Amino acid sequence: MAAERRTSASSKGKMILFVVEIIIIVAMVVVLYMVMNSKAAEGPKLSYLDPMQLEIHEEVKQQTEEGGTMHGYMNIALFGLDAETDNQLFSGSRSDSTMIASINLDTGDIKLVSVYRDTYLNIGTDKYQKCNAAYSFGGAEQAVKMLNMNLDMDITNFVAVGYKGLSSVIDGLGGVYVDVDSEELRHINNYQIGVANVLKCEYTPVTDTGYQLLDGLQATAYCRIRQTAGSDFKRTARQREVLKAIEEQAKKQDLATLTKVFNDCIGNIYTSLDSKDILELLKNITNYSIVAEDGFPQETMRGNANMGAHGACVIPVSLEENVVWLHQFLFEDEEYTVTDSVREYSQKIQSDTAQYLER
Repeated sequence: MAAERRTSASSKGKMILFVVEIIIIVAMVVVLYMVMNSKAAEGPKLSYLDPMQLEIHEEVKQQTEEGGTMHGYMNIALFGLDAETDNQLFSGSRSDSTMIASINLDTGDIKLVSVYRDTYLNIGTDKYQKCNAAYSFGGAEQAVKMLNMNLDMDITNFVAVGYKGLSSVIDGLGGVYVDVDSEELRHINNYQIGVANVLKCEYTPVTDTGYQLLDGLQATAYCRIRQTAGSDFKRTARQREVLKAIEEQAKKQDLATLTKVFNDCIGNIYTSLDSKDILELLKNITNYSIVAEDGFPQETMRGNANMGAHGACVIPVSLEENVVWLHQFLFEDEEYTVTDSVREYSQKIQSDTAQYLER
C-alpha cells in the first residue's frame, strides 16, 4: 500500500511538472476572443473535475493500471475558447481550439493531438454535432467528458487560457521564431488588427516572409490564420508549430524568467491545477520535450460534409478506426480494440452522415 502511495505521488508530481510546460507554452490554445482582467497574484481560476462525471470507460481504466498500454501516461485537455466575457470562460463558449497533450511519465516525451473543432461527435449528452459545442453547453467538464467518451481516453485535468495569456507568455519569453510563407503574410496583419482590437493595444506589421522572430501579438495572429489552403486543418498545424517554438524559447530561459512569465499569465488561466504545486516544480521544465504531433480525425480517415442544421462538419468516416490510430500514435498500442461504447458511437456517426458524404 505504501509503495502504491509513493507511485501515485510520483505520478502526480510528474503530471504537475508537465502542466508547468503546458502553461509556459500556452500558445497551443490560441483561437480566443476573451480577455480576462484578473491579477496574477490571484492565481489561476480553478475547477476541480470529478472523475466520476467524466465518462472514463471501465475498459480504459483497466488499460491505465500496471501492465496496461496506457499505464505511465498522463493526458491533459487544452482548450481555446471564443469567450467574450469572464463568465463565458466557464461555459457558454465553444472551444475553437482543442488539444490532447499526452506525456510519457517515464521518458518525458510529449505528444500533441489537435481534435478538429468541427468534428461530428457525441458531445457528451448522446447528442451529435460539432464537438466544440460541448464546452459551450457544459464547460470544461462536458468537454473533457466528450473527449473521454469518443476517444477512449482517461483525461481528468484541463487548461484553458485567453488572448492575453498567450500574448504575454510569448512576449515574456522574448518572442518566438516562426517561418512565415507568402500566403500567410497576406493574412497575418489582418488577424493582428482583430487581436489588437480585443486587447486594445497597438501592433507591429509583419512585412517579410521567412524564418523570423515574432512578438506575442504577431504569433497569436499567425496561429489564427485560416484563409490559406488547408483551412482549419492547416491552422491547427500552425498552432502546434508555435507551441513547439515556444517550448524551444522556454528552455533557453533561466528559472527567474520562467517564474516571472508564469506569474504574469497565471491570472488569465482557467485550470484544474493549483499554481503553488506548479511553481515548485517549474525548474525542471527541460526534462520534457514535444516529440510528435498530429490531428484527429486522420486525413485518410475523415471526410467533409455540409450537414444541414449542423453546418459544415469534419466526419470521422470510421470513429472506430480513428480511435485505434489515436492509441497507436499516443501509446504505441499496435493491437488496440475500441470499447463497445466507441463502437456504438461510430455506428451512429456513420448512420447520421452517410447521406451527406455521398453528395
